[in-house]
Amino acid sequence: MITSLASSRFAGVVAACAACALASDGAAAEPRQGEVLPNGIVLPPVWPERTLDAKSREPMPVPYLVAPPAVIPIDVGRQLFVDDYLIANSTLRRTWHAAEEVPGNPILAATTPPELTRTTGIEGAQEAVCYLGSGGVWFDPAAQQFKLWYTAGWRGGLALATSRDAIHWERPALGRAGDNLVLPEGKGRAGWDNGVWLDLQAPAAERYKFLTQRSSKDHSLHVSADGLTWSAGVQTGPAADYCTFFYNPFRQVWVHSIKRNGPRGRERHYAESRTFMTAGVYRQSVYWTNADRLDSPDPQVGAAPQLYNLQGIAYESLILGVFSIHLGPTNEVCEAGRFPKITELKLGFSRDGFHWDRPNREPFLRASRREGAWNRGYLHCPTGVCVVVGDWLYFPYTGFSGVAPSGWRGMYTGASIGLARLRRDGFASMDTGAEGGSLTTRPVRFAGERLFVNVACPQGALRVEVLDPEGNVIAPFGAAECVPVSADTTRREVRWRQAETLAALRDRPVRFRFHLTQGRLYAFWVSPDRSGASYGYVAAGGPGFAGATDREGAAADAAAAAARPPVSLSP
Repeated sequence: MITSLASSRFAGVVAACAACALASDGAAAEPRQGEVLPNGIVLPPVWPERTLDAKSREPMPVPYLVAPPAVIPIDVGRQLFVDDYLIANSTLRRTWHAAEEVPGNPILAATTPPELTRTTGIEGAQEAVCYLGSGGVWFDPAAQQFKLWYTAGWRGGLALATSRDAIHWERPALGRAGDNLVLPEGKGRAGWDNGVWLDLQAPAAERYKFLTQRSSKDHSLHVSADGLTWSAGVQTGPAADYCTFFYNPFRQVWVHSIKRNGPRGRERHYAESRTFMTAGVYRQSVYWTNADRLDSPDPQVGAAPQLYNLQGIAYESLILGVFSIHLGPTNEVCEAGRFPKITELKLGFSRDGFHWDRPNREPFLRASRREGAWNRGYLHCPTGVCVVVGDWLYFPYTGFSGVAPSGWRGMYTGASIGLARLRRDGFASMDTGAEGGSLTTRPVRFAGERLFVNVACPQGALRVEVLDPEGNVIAPFGAAECVPVSADTTRREVRWRQAETLAALRDRPVRFRFHLTQGRLYAFWVSPDRSGASYGYVAAGGPGFAGATDREGAAADAAAAAARPPVSLSP
């Protein structure tokens, strides 16, 4: 709840930041001259960038990391340490964290007739398939349940599963195309690869968005009021399979991640539009990104890595990207051997929605490569990427075993859906041992008044001091006056003994210096009230959140606990 004058003023600042990204009502999404994003990044007049070389194996350059703003606004979202955008100097060490499987995987396996039936087509005979391709995962606050769209059978119909806790799933009888099918199989119906988006800010008739592939020359976009009955589509223009899309709320544009074949194999192209139902949007695309020289080949295969898919979602103050890296073997080898190809899921982060920083190349979700294992290979991530449940992020993903319960084998056989989890904000942490260390931010500016942290230091302590841009301590916000935090928590307010809040520092450029011993620091943010609401984006949503952003803070905890009993954190 927004309860104070400071909160109301803060909400106005956030709204003004969002409004600065608006352009005219047309579909074109070219930024205005000098367009400034809520995080202070200034876009160039030519957008998107058109100078990237598809033949190059070099990592994508990220301009805002080379030349960050002189003062960084931090009013939108938790501020994560996934890059050095916010860091001036530090003696802490960055540690990357992979997601961990939840017990009992997979959470959805082939059980219904459409999922179990052996199908034949241009890709051979496949059996026992329940997969995200890309489907979608969302928390629907109106229904107070999680919803998961997936494909029932290889190239089968579009199906729906629902859950109260994101762990246990049911297949509702929809009374439409049979069982829990939303759309029956077929290129004129469900299509092939697809994506479903829940748009909580759209008019009721356009609340759900749907992308489906009906041939290499016929991808189409649709909208729906209920996620079941879809409008007539508009064609996007030609592309390969596994095209996806996401919404960039920092610029208020729909971004299309378009798969094409280029000089180095599978690659992604970029297009954007102000409105979702934009015909021919793929024809406006530019080359975007691919695997690069920092993506290591599988030592047992030796094939050059390629970018098979790229999903995105707004999480807190940035865009979280999931890169599906194809490591081989070729389709021909896999078809002959009747086993799945290897794709693994790695992460990238973007603060402008186009440029990706990928500092960690270890898999976030790894293919097991084990004979008969549900996640042997061909991992996929859904549209929406992850949901927020209290202290945790939950990531549904598909894996292929290559073998059906009947013993039938095939490259696209034996698919199911599993679940992994990660501490909230837990992609990277800034760590130290008993020796201690510190981290100093670049100059930042905020309209809130209460500093919060996500930290794990139950055996250590975190103290924070506030500095002016020149590095001088601002009284009474020194480290000696800070009440030490010794806890493992994803949301804890930092307090000073001689000051109730940071209200005196609003709209002033300041630096934060974090002094940490024996712990891990994941994120910080300045909130307008005691709830610790971040006003950042909550990916595909979660219990307790009424919309796409965290305006509830601690008030969301009760709903999360009701959906899923609290699980102990571990540093």
